[in-house]
Amino acid sequence: MRIIDFHCDTISQLHDYRQKGEEINLKNNKLHLDIDRMKKSDYMLQVFASYMDLGSNNNPLETCLSHIDLFYNEIEKNSEDIGMVLSYKDILNNEKNNKMSALLSIEEGGVCKGNISLLRNFYKLGVRMMTLTWNYENELSYPNGHFHDEKSNERKGLKKKGFEFIEEMENLGMIIDVSHLSDDGIYDVYNNTKKPFIASHSNARSICSHQRNLTDDMIKKIANRGGVIGVNFYSAFLKDGAKGSDISMIEDIVNHMKYIANIGGIDAVGLGTDFDGIDCGLEFKDSSNMQLIAENMRKNRFKEEEIEKVFYKNALNLFKEVL
Repeated sequence: MRIIDFHCDTISQLHDYRQKGEEINLKNNKLHLDIDRMKKSDYMLQVFASYMDLGSNNNPLETCLSHIDLFYNEIEKNSEDIGMVLSYKDILNNEKNNKMSALLSIEEGGVCKGNISLLRNFYKLGVRMMTLTWNYENELSYPNGHFHDEKSNERKGLKKKGFEFIEEMENLGMIIDVSHLSDDGIYDVYNNTKKPFIASHSNARSICSHQRNLTDDMIKKIANRGGVIGVNFYSAFLKDGAKGSDISMIEDIVNHMKYIANIGGIDAVGLGTDFDGIDCGLEFKDSSNMQLIAENMRKNRFKEEEIEKVFYKNALNLFKEVL
């Protein structure tokens, strides 16, 4: 079963290890994901995020550019196995040449500092997807955990710059990613865009009440727009009462897939592993064992064509429409 994964933090992890003086690369490493294991698991495409923590990084723009430089260097070193994606045609060309694909994203719109020229320059550098926030308020919006104040009727959604950014992202052909965004912000994106958008690594709030997860109505809105929700493998987003130190179980992952499919349709379900961005243990260890999830889906009476949609076809259709 081919695989398209909407989100991993592997590049950011490689960068952090190298900053500490450790030799580590994308070809073969000790993390959740590397090129050798991607090949073993039959990956078609991996979205690599430049993840940024504004609370601990005083130079987010500089760090993001360093991530992108590392990304390009690693893709170039492994060009026999994997190729960069700037458009949908690049995915097809890589397939034709028996290569996997790599798509670059940013996880924290605050790296742009509210400057839309930086957004355009990131696009020129190959970025094709971006979350508007991570876990901190920035110039664009409020993150998850900020809720509408019913008493004062104060909204906690997109700010003026945020509206400007989503308009320009649609114009450019950059995928808007609402994972980590506040509830009001997600509705602002839905009400002020025309193209499909995604929640690259988010789950169903009805199963696990964590604020990072999506309500049934949000799932429906994303699905109605033709968007896709990448199911996150982090234990604390899978099951109420789970901690980040708990083991992420395959059955819990598949339960979220089933639920999102029941609410929004099978076409709205995808993979958003969050590999190398999560600190919990995994029942299936790492990216080399992704096919165990497909096996569990079969046991849970998913049809083969439905598994194909979740594993890669839904994502591929979205890339075809937006990129």
